[in-house]
Amino acid sequence: MSIQEQLDIYLRSRFTLIVLVTNEEERALEEIRQTCNKGGRLCVTWDLADGFQWGGNGSGNLPSAKDPLAALEQIDRWESQQSALFVLKDFHETWNNPQIKRKLRSLSQKLKYTKKSMLITSIHSKLPEELRDDAVLLTLALPNAPELQEVLEKLTATPGIPVQLTPLGREKLVQAAIGLTTAQAQRVFAKAIVTDGVLDDRDIDLVTEEKKQIIRESEALEFYSARESPEDVGGLGVLKDWLRLRERAFSREARDYGLPAPKGIALIGIPGTGKSLTAKMIGGLWRLPLLRLDVGALFGSLVGESEERARRALHLAETVAPCVVWIDEVEKALAHGGLDAGTSTRVFGTILTWMQEKTAPCFVVATANDISSLPPELLRKGRFDEIFFLDLPTAEERREIFEVHLRKRNRLPQDYDLAALVAASEGYVGSEIEQAVIDAMYIGFNDHNREFTTADILNALQHQVPLSVSQRETIEALRAWLKEGRAQSASFQSAGDAAAQAVRIQLEF
Repeated sequence: MSIQEQLDIYLRSRFTLIVLVTNEEERALEEIRQTCNKGGRLCVTWDLADGFQWGGNGSGNLPSAKDPLAALEQIDRWESQQSALFVLKDFHETWNNPQIKRKLRSLSQKLKYTKKSMLITSIHSKLPEELRDDAVLLTLALPNAPELQEVLEKLTATPGIPVQLTPLGREKLVQAAIGLTTAQAQRVFAKAIVTDGVLDDRDIDLVTEEKKQIIRESEALEFYSARESPEDVGGLGVLKDWLRLRERAFSREARDYGLPAPKGIALIGIPGTGKSLTAKMIGGLWRLPLLRLDVGALFGSLVGESEERARRALHLAETVAPCVVWIDEVEKALAHGGLDAGTSTRVFGTILTWMQEKTAPCFVVATANDISSLPPELLRKGRFDEIFFLDLPTAEERREIFEVHLRKRNRLPQDYDLAALVAASEGYVGSEIEQAVIDAMYIGFNDHNREFTTADILNALQHQVPLSVSQRETIEALRAWLKEGRAQSASFQSAGDAAAQAVRIQLEF
């Protein structure tokens, strides 16, 4: 249902106090004007700077009111046979004034017997306790593809603007702008024109880059350009097969077949085994935007600000959908103790509810190292499609990891004794293997720029203390969790194979 349809229903139902939550005041006012015009209602706006102004087709003198209380009193005295909607801009700034709250509440109750209603535009949905029973909240969603298409058409209709967009390019340009406000989209399109003097298919990447910057301004979301592929991740064969099976899950073909969009996965396991890299790989494999949710950035100092930031970030993710939402080290991000007056608990609840009830195709990837800190309600069925455990890599996986990092640094894996490297790296995680290759490169670089060798990598491995030794107890606890059947191994098809691998490595250390 469109915002105009919702607003029209509320007005015809005699809802007298409506709060419209939006950052797009200009677009919101246009939607309100059109609603009033279609319904034959007068539209009058008020703000602290300009007082009362006609917002629609009205005419004639308007009362003077330079402060919020006087404005409410004038609304109370307003006499007209025609229905009227009074749009109060930035009125949320007066929430802390007891006199205005009382007047608002009394007036909203009194207007039920008139043809007058009040609408407050606000940037957040936090209402005073006294007004919650009298007010109804409406949220203006970010513009969808048809609305952004209209913005683009208006801009390109301006004389003198060269446009060389193909039909497919126009569609992709609009898709790239999804997640922006109308004003932001207009600015980005205009910048694309000014940058190279023409609007064409090449500007799709420019719009995408601009969107990354704007999404970063949301504080809690970071846009990643995920270019990693399964070939950039060594091992994890079971997890890769699971992901490949769902590679087309967000396509129209899948929807027509009746397949529901996958909800997400939890990646639990030993630090350094590639959980974060896997999240990036999913975005690259599925060719979807990857949004990293920084839950720590959600917390604000004002009452209700943290929950509002969480809702705004999650709504933005839904607008960009289909996408991958990555929550890294979720056990730290969602640590909900009792030392912050319950704020973290409420933010945690907001995210959990969204994960359970979201209908937009947002695939959640949550990574965690310490399962003991995870609340049980996070990992229960329904939140995720699957929970994968990432263990110490097997010999075959370590060989793949060495090959990945040697190729990444423009070296040929066959020039190195991979068998010796695999044998010497028993119990090492992927990040430790990568660091050994980097350390070996430093050795060769500082030795008259000679090529680093197998011996250099072996020397680097010997000087490391792997996590399997320094955090033996933590790793054993994680493995015990896997053996209880609480997760699917990312490397082995059966729990028995995973348990056998765990026992074998434990015997070696």
